Amino acid sequence: MNETGLSVGETDFNVHRLFDFAPELGASTLFATHSRYVIDLNRAPDSARLYPGQFETGLCPLSDFDQTPIYQDDFDPDKAEIAVRLDQYWRPYHDRMRATLDTIKARHGYALLIDAHSIRPQIPSLFKGRLPDLNFGTDLGRTLAPRIMAALNDWRENETRWSHVVDGRFRGGYTTRHYGQPQDNIFALQIEIVQDAYLDLKQPRLYDAAIAQPLSLALRALTEALLRAL
Repeated sequence: MNETGLSVGETDFNVHRLFDFAPELGASTLFATHSRYVIDLNRAPDSARLYPGQFETGLCPLSDFDQTPIYQDDFDPDKAEIAVRLDQYWRPYHDRMRATLDTIKARHGYALLIDAHSIRPQIPSLFKGRLPDLNFGTDLGRTLAPRIMAALNDWRENETRWSHVVDGRFRGGYTTRHYGQPQDNIFALQIEIVQDAYLDLKQPRLYDAAIAQPLSLALRALTEALLRAL
């Protein structure tokens, strides 16, 4: 990779720390340990497009969201390299995801997947202006049951500190769309979180619990509301 790629600038910096409360609720957590520049776990294994007609990066991205290349000349991954990355990184992650959801459903009769990501507040190649703080994706309601969607909307009506939208620019990536199967009692909600809502963007690799606490508390309240609906 070139300097842009090695910077791994489009990382979900510390987003999992916002859910440090999960064990207290009896919830399981799973998070990636490798950059999406290596392979994007939120893309289909065949790199099928999520938003036809709009710019998006693929399974093994060749550029960042600003469309700046991340590889040195003539070093883009070929089909053989992509196949290796699928086997080494993508499949083990999704095998664990499938097993975890199946175990939870067997125990409780249902499973709820909250797929959290983070993003810079402004990325002109993807959208105009600034994103809302919280961008919920349900694939137009296909990944949640009506009662859970109602709980989400009730929470949104009472949440005034953070701006939010449902199925705006982000309707949910592969993970939400693939695993969210309400007819099978497995529900999925993607949350794309603007990074300056919980990080100091001058040093995003550092997690300051004091800065992140207000948003973490809001996400806990949301999670509890969704669980009550279930």
